[in-house]
Amino acid sequence: MVSSHSETSWELSPVKFSRLTRRGIILGLSLAQLIALAMGIITFVLALYAGDGQLLIYTAPAWASAAALTWFPVGGRKAVEWVPVVLHWLLRLLGGQTMYRRRVVKPRPAGTLALPGDAAALREYLDPETGAVMVHDPHAQTLTVILPVTHPAFVLLDPLQQERRVTGWGRVLATMCRSGRIARLQVLERTLPDSGAGLAQWWAEHGTDDGSWAARTYGELIDRAGPAGERHATTLSLALDMKAAARQIRTAGGGLRGGAALLRQEMTTLVTALRTADLKPGAWFTPTDLAVALRSAYDPGVANSLDRLGELGIELATAGPVAVDESWDRLRTDSAHHAVLWISEWPRALVFPGFLAPVLLSTGIRRAFSLVCTPIRSDQAARDIRRKKTEYVSDAAQRQRIGQIEDAQQSAEYQDVLQQEADLTSGHGVLRYTGLVSVSAPTTDELEAAVSAIEQAAIQASLETRRLVGQQAQAFTVAALPLARTI
Repeated sequence: MVSSHSETSWELSPVKFSRLTRRGIILGLSLAQLIALAMGIITFVLALYAGDGQLLIYTAPAWASAAALTWFPVGGRKAVEWVPVVLHWLLRLLGGQTMYRRRVVKPRPAGTLALPGDAAALREYLDPETGAVMVHDPHAQTLTVILPVTHPAFVLLDPLQQERRVTGWGRVLATMCRSGRIARLQVLERTLPDSGAGLAQWWAEHGTDDGSWAARTYGELIDRAGPAGERHATTLSLALDMKAAARQIRTAGGGLRGGAALLRQEMTTLVTALRTADLKPGAWFTPTDLAVALRSAYDPGVANSLDRLGELGIELATAGPVAVDESWDRLRTDSAHHAVLWISEWPRALVFPGFLAPVLLSTGIRRAFSLVCTPIRSDQAARDIRRKKTEYVSDAAQRQRIGQIEDAQQSAEYQDVLQQEADLTSGHGVLRYTGLVSVSAPTTDELEAAVSAIEQAAIQASLETRRLVGQQAQAFTVAALPLARTI
């Protein structure tokens, strides 16, 4: 009886994510839809009262376009929601910001990361005490540090170990939420081509190269098998919110030095929490490690050389791309084409924690999966939950007054809000998750095939993905680079 109870208590528990809210301000209409609808109504009423029916016909394109923008869907969104995306893309296109060429003759200022776009403002700061490189974003007021993490394959563990590790990871996230000074925590899982350095090192240390035919054949086999394989690298990027922690930073000395002192406390807390969760944190990223990561993301063709030789591409000042061409739905960098998918809908039903395995373990595809966790302070989360509950109750009363039937999606969203309130009351934290998948390939045809394969894998994982358009360059820096940025 005891044994049976023990086995039952350690079964792997399914989990469920909250739905992406579709609720609007009034009658399911968002702010952009309301503005478009109001402009159409004003145009219609003015034409009706200012003239006869002929003026109403002349202004028909204006109020009809406003109505179409309000209700006509394009690509899964309402047409009015595409207006700012298209306008921003056109402005960048006319301003020549979709093309980047490295200025070889003119060196960049010391301490910069030599990245294109809005990432050009990022600065490097080397912490003298830990030797870790910290990335300062002066616009977002964040200071980021990167930590590599090793772990056994989750899907190969037994249910007891999986449940224990899921519980431990939940405690890590709860610790980050309680801090109140963390802007973001990014989990980046990259698929890298295996250079074969590990196999060659193992053969050099344990093999017996006696000059025989068997030893020579085995050595040649190791040299050929290494570059054909692939390996997975996981990093955690911790971003300190310098604006929220301004008072503590001034107490610690002010400026980047004070921010680094404060971030060191968060680094110690994170490492302790990871070890409690049976994860193995490595050494904090140095400027060399960050340079290799950035160079490998923009130029996958030299990733093997960077891993094998260990002396190329180690300068952070030259780690950025040489050329970038951004189109509407893809990105071209030094030696690869890239496309970024946004996980627009997490599993709506109960799933087990290993549900991402089809996406993360599909072979033969160069990709980077980025999960950006934005912790919300407990007081802000409580206020947000109360506001959502009030709005849902008001909307339900309004729908009942006008005779509109409440659908199942609205009821499910309300249940998600109640579940978040229950989790917050029981001591858990509230986080906002953003999932992005960057897919890379040498040619456009291979890229389209790889994107199609990832979309099918996402369907198997109960995920809904959308290909980002008009913002591929910014999305790539979030999905493929360990800088804990947001889009």
